[in-house]
Amino acid sequence: MRIDSAERFAALRAEARQRDESQPRKVLVCCGTGCLATGARGVAEAFAAEVAARGLDVEVNLGVKTTGCHGFCERGPLVVIQPEGLLYTKVKAKRVPEIVDRTIVGGEPIPGLLYKNPANGERVSAYHEVPFYKHQVRVAMRNIGRIDPTDLMDAIAHDAYAGLAKALFEMTPEQVLDEVERSGQRGRGGAGFSTARKWRSCRAAPGERRFMLCNGDEGDPGAFKDRSIMEGDPHSVLEGMIIGAYAIGAHEGFIYVRDEYPLAVVNLELAIAEARRHGLLGESIMGSAFDFDIRISRGGGAFVCGESSALMRSLEGKTGEPRAKYVHSTAKGLFDQPTVLNNVETLAGIGAIIHHGGAWFAAMGTERSKGTKAFSLVGKVKNTGLVELPMGTTLRHIIFDIGGGILNDRPFKAVQTGGPSGGCVPEALLDLPVDYEKLTEAGSMMGSGGMIVMDDRTCMVDVARYFLAFLTEESCGKCVPCREGLKQMLAIYDALVDGRGSDGDIARIERLAAGMQLGSLCELGKSAPNPVLSTLRYFRSEYEAHIADRACPAGICRALTAYEIVPEACDGCHACFKACPTDAIEGTIKELHVIHQDACISCGACFDVCPTQAIRTLPKVELASREVV
Repeated sequence: MRIDSAERFAALRAEARQRDESQPRKVLVCCGTGCLATGARGVAEAFAAEVAARGLDVEVNLGVKTTGCHGFCERGPLVVIQPEGLLYTKVKAKRVPEIVDRTIVGGEPIPGLLYKNPANGERVSAYHEVPFYKHQVRVAMRNIGRIDPTDLMDAIAHDAYAGLAKALFEMTPEQVLDEVERSGQRGRGGAGFSTARKWRSCRAAPGERRFMLCNGDEGDPGAFKDRSIMEGDPHSVLEGMIIGAYAIGAHEGFIYVRDEYPLAVVNLELAIAEARRHGLLGESIMGSAFDFDIRISRGGGAFVCGESSALMRSLEGKTGEPRAKYVHSTAKGLFDQPTVLNNVETLAGIGAIIHHGGAWFAAMGTERSKGTKAFSLVGKVKNTGLVELPMGTTLRHIIFDIGGGILNDRPFKAVQTGGPSGGCVPEALLDLPVDYEKLTEAGSMMGSGGMIVMDDRTCMVDVARYFLAFLTEESCGKCVPCREGLKQMLAIYDALVDGRGSDGDIARIERLAAGMQLGSLCELGKSAPNPVLSTLRYFRSEYEAHIADRACPAGICRALTAYEIVPEACDGCHACFKACPTDAIEGTIKELHVIHQDACISCGACFDVCPTQAIRTLPKVELASREVV
C-alpha cells in the first residue's frame, strides 16, 4: 500500500476513482460538529442499519458515507442522496425508513424534508439549486461534504495529493514558489500577506532547521471555517503543508489546534497516521528524496496564541506571549529558526493551486485579492452556516442571496467582519465588495472569516462593549497599552450601557484607541479598537443618545430600556405572560395584559415572542418622567 513512485500514486488514484465510481448510489450524511449536535450520528447509524437489513448495499450497491460539514448548519442534520443530488434538511433518525422506502427504493422525493425557499415558499430538491449552495465557489472547502474525512482512498479519489505528486515529480521548489506567486494567494488568517513572499523569505533565510506550521487556533467568536476544514478534509491541510515544506526546505511541521476542537484533532491524527502508512509523510515521501513529518500540538484556548509569535512560544513550551514585530518569524521563528506559519484555509487551497495552476486561482476574485474566501455566516440571518465565495462578492449578495436575509424579516443594521478585531459595516455599505482593501477602507478587516449579521434590535454600543470584554479577558497583559487601555476603555463602555455615561466619554475612547494602535506590541492590542472606532464612525448617534438622553435607541441596554404594552394592539394571546421569567406580566387570555415595571428586568423576552408587535420599548427616563407627572 505504500506509495513509492509517481506511477504508484497514479495507479492508486485510478483505483480510488474506480472504487468511487463503482458505487454511484450514495447517502451522504453530514457529520460535522453542527449536525452531530442535532443528532446526525443517529441518522447515519439508522441509514447503515436500514440499508444492511434490506440488502440494498448488495442489491443496488448503495453506500452510506459520513462526511464533514456541508455548511448549511441552520438546516442540519443534512442528508444528500446521490446521484440524484437530492438534499434533505432537518432529518431525524425516525424518518430514515420512510426515506429508504419512498426515495431510495421508490424514487420519490419527500416534500416535507426538502429545503423551503423563504423568498417564495417553493420546495427545492436539488442540492446545487438551493440558493445557499448555488452561488458558492469552493476551493479550500472543495471536498468537504463530499468525502469521508477518515478514508484516505476517498480523499485521493477526489484529487487529494495530486498537487503534491505534481510538485515532487514535475517541479522544483522554485517552480512551486513561482506557481503560488502566480496564483496571487494571500493569507486567509487575517493579515492578507502574500503566501509566496512569506515562503520565499523563509527559504532565503539562513538556518540549520526550518519549520512549516499550520495555525488551527481559531479563536474569533462566530468563526468556525478552519474547524470545519480540519474536521471535514484534513488531507487538504496536510497536502498544503507538505507542498509548502518542499518549497521552503523544511522537514518538520506542527499543526497548532485549539483544544476545544476534539473532532478536528481526531480526524487530523487519523489522516496523519494514514498518510505516514501510505508514504505521504515521513521519509522519502512518495519515493522522492524529500522527508517531512507533522505533529499536532493542542492549544489551551488562549486567543492571543492565534498571533504568530505567541503561537510559536506556546509550541516551545513557554507562555504564549507575542514578541516585537521587527523580528520576523521567517528569519527567526520557532526555536529561533526560519519558520512559515499559515492559516488552515490558506494551506487547504495550496494543493488545488498546484494541481490546477496558479492562473486558475488568479482568474477568480479581484485585482489585488485573488481566489475565494470562506466565511462563517452567523447572527441575525436566516441561513447561518459556512460559505466560500470569490473575493469581491458584495456583502448584500452574501447576506441576502445566500444568507436568505434577516431573521424574522427585521431591518438590517450592520455586519461585523474579522472577529473581535474587525469592524461593523452599516447598511449604507451593503454593496461593498468583500476583499482585503475594501474592508480595511471601511474600518473593518477580513480577519479569519467570521461574519456576524445584526438587525435593528442590536445596540452598537453594547456590541463594541462585548468585543472589548472578550479582548480584555484574552489579552496576555504583556504590554501596557493593550493591558491598561482595554481595561480603561471597557470601564467607559460599562458606564455607557449602565446609564452612567458623561460628556467627554467619546473623546476619551478615541484617545485611548489611538494610544493602543500606536503602542501595543501585537495585533491584538493594535486592532482591538476596530469595533470601537467603526461603531463610532457609523453609529455615533447611538453613543450620543446613551450619554445625552440616557436612552438606548435599539432597546437593548437594560439599565436604559423599559417595555410597555400598547393597549390597542394587545389581543391577549398570553405569549408574553408565558415568556416572562420574573412574572412581571399580568393578564388573562383574550384580555389586555400589563407589565409591572417594578418586577420587569428589561430582558426583552416579551418583545421577542409577541406576535402582534403590541410591546414597545421606551427609555426608562421617559417612564420615570410619566410617574413623576
